[in-house]
Parts: sequence; structure tokens; C-alpha cells
Amino acid sequence: YISAWFQIRILKNYREVRKINSRITSGFNEGITGAKTTKTLVLEENNFREFNEETTRMRESSIRAATLSSLFMPIVMGLGSISTAALLVQGGNQVLLKSLEFGTLLMFTQYATQFFEPLRQIARLIAEFQLAQASAERVISLLESPVELEDSQEVIEKYGTVFAPKPENYERNIEFEHVDFWYNESEPVLIDFNLKVEAGKTIALVGETGSGKSTIVNLICRFYEPKRGRILIDGVDYRQRSTGWLHSQIGYVLQAPHLFSGTIKENIRFGRLEASDEEIIAAAKMVHAHDFIMAFEEGYDTEVGESGSRLSTGQKQLISFARAVLANPAFYVLDEATASIDTETEQIVQDAIEHTMNGKTTFVVAHRLSTIVSADRILVISKGRIIEDGTHQQLMNQKGSYYRLYTHQFNERLQQQISKGECDYAV
Repeated sequence: YISAWFQIRILKNYREVRKINSRITSGFNEGITGAKTTKTLVLEENNFREFNEETTRMRESSIRAATLSSLFMPIVMGLGSISTAALLVQGGNQVLLKSLEFGTLLMFTQYATQFFEPLRQIARLIAEFQLAQASAERVISLLESPVELEDSQEVIEKYGTVFAPKPENYERNIEFEHVDFWYNESEPVLIDFNLKVEAGKTIALVGETGSGKSTIVNLICRFYEPKRGRILIDGVDYRQRSTGWLHSQIGYVLQAPHLFSGTIKENIRFGRLEASDEEIIAAAKMVHAHDFIMAFEEGYDTEVGESGSRLSTGQKQLISFARAVLANPAFYVLDEATASIDTETEQIVQDAIEHTMNGKTTFVVAHRLSTIVSADRILVISKGRIIEDGTHQQLMNQKGSYYRLYTHQFNERLQQQISKGECDYAV
């Protein structure tokens, strides 16, 4: 009974320790990555107070758990000693009354001591196991998290696993068929969304923040699946195809590209691990990254630092493009790929898009409308629906939402050029 009582409470406290430790680790990481924001907003004292509160709670839970663990062993040992003392009292009386031999009492006492010794060891191990169990539960809960997107057994047998997909040939036409999607069921993002995209076309998605543009490309990449409706690739529901193949055929370039610690060459090679040095250099030249790379003293062997910290945003963006080009995917997805770079680098990236992605099915999410004027189709998205669809010129002639967005941005940029003395006229 005592053992069960202690086990329950020791485990409860160690579980709390592990939970608080996870929050502390998360806050510690967030504090480091957001150090500049913390300083500019003068949040040091507030962050320190929150961190101190969490560590205080962890200390209190750790002390409670350690106290219970420390008491458990002495109590078990004490119970064993009390039992031995009781044997000596009862047995001693019987020896005095000559109803029991002294040797028998001594033997019985030794047997009792040997009986309680394993119990003491078990008590010590139980206290240690409670900490191990609390830690293991955190790991197991992660390992046993249900997989939201998983290929069926039939698809795996036919097309391979995520890590070993079998090659498939597509014409790469994509179709959204009455697709509904939401992150929270009470707040739908896409409602009866329909779209047909022919292979090799460049589709630009524009619209207000929260209209569903990034959701559309995430569905195309199968990072999520439709709640209702279907997404077809060459007329076949992509849930009947291999997830591994689809992901291996997507060149995804983000607004804030992520580079891994290592050299520029290694980061580009992640696009295709078996690529030769010559192929890596060719990919960099295609996206106009070769010149700035060679300007570094070590060229392609230059270390980029953690998350590419030694490179500018534009340089990281071009390396990210080179990585996508090296993979030679069937589809390109550019999600705000030029939103955080300067005008000159934007022109370089735009030139790279036009030359390297020609003939590839490409989806471009953009706020800078100047980067998508050459797209085959421009879709204006509002509240999960397509409200305008056409080429740049067609939409300008309609004088609708796209026309207002484009002229506003054009005049805004022109005013900036005038203020800098780069232009002497206004529209």
C-alpha cells in the first residue's frame, strides 16, 4: 500500500516536471530567436519574469518529486527494521521462556533480513523508474501521434513508400473539384473551390491576407488534404497516388527560405543529393547566383551559418531557387518568394523564374504584382473563392479588384522613386 501511494505521487510530480521543462525549452528557444524583437520592444523584464515563473514552478515540482523519492526508501527500510525489531522482541521472549532455541531465532532473523533486502532494492528502483516513466511518456506520446496524411496499403504496394517512391509519369494537369477546406470547422477557408490548370502553365494567386492563397498551394503540395471534394492530377485523385513521389516532384520556394548549417554547395545539393559539382554550378548560374557566390573568398565552400545567418535575404533566396532548380521537379510553388527582397534582386529572381520554369506547372503566390504580369493566368482570391481570372491585360481591362491593386502598387512605387530622385514624373 505504501509503495503504491508513493508511486502515484512521485510519477505525478515527475510528469509535471517534464511538462514544465518542455515549456521552458520552448521559451528559451523563442527568446534566443526573437532577441532583436525583445530588445526593440523592451520586453526583457517581462520575458525574464515569465521565464522565472516557469523555472520556479519546475523547481517546486522537482523538490516535491525528490522529497517523495527520498522519503520512499527510508520508509521501506524503516518498515523492514520495525519488522526485524518485532521478531527480536517476540523471539527473545520465547528464548527466555526456553520455548525457542537462540540459534533458531538468529537464523529466523537473518532470513527476515534477507527477505527485506530485495524489497529495499525494489523501492530504490521504483523511485528511479518513476522519473524514467515520466520522460518516456513524453517521447511515446510523440511517437504514437496519429499520422494525418498517410498512403493506403494499396498505394504503397503500387507506388512505394514516402521514403522510397516508385517513379510515375504524369502530364501534370491539376484540377480542384468542389474542394472545401478548413483549419477550424466553424471558419471555412475554401468553399466549393474549383480550378483547372493545364500542364506547363504559370498560375499566379493574388488577394488580401487570409483569402486562402497559401492554403491552395499547401493543398496542391498535399501538406493538407481537402475536407470535401477532390484534387486531381491527370484526372486521378492524388490520394490514390504516392505522397513521396508528389513531394519529390515539387520545387517549393518560401518567402523566408531555410538554409541548413554547412556550405553553399551542400545547401544547393539538398535539391538532388547525387548531383555533381558541375550540375550545382549550372543550377546557380541559371538563377544568377553564381556571381555573388564566387565573390566570397571560399566560393561554393563558403559556410552559410545557422539558418543562413551569414547571407543576406536575397542571397538566401537565390540559393533556395538554385536548390529547387537542381531538383528539376514537375511543379514549382513560389509562396511570396520575392516579398522580402530588394527591387534589384527581385528583377534577378523574376528573370530566373521566366527562364528556368518555362514549360513547368508553376504556382506563384505574390503581393508584388509586378512579378506576375507575365503569368499565363492570374487568379484573384477573396474569402476562398475566385472572383477574377485572366491574364494581366484582361484583368486590367476589366478594371476590377486586380486593376485597383495593381494601379495602387504602381503609383506607390512611382512615388517612392520620385522621393528618391530616381524619377521626375508622376502618373
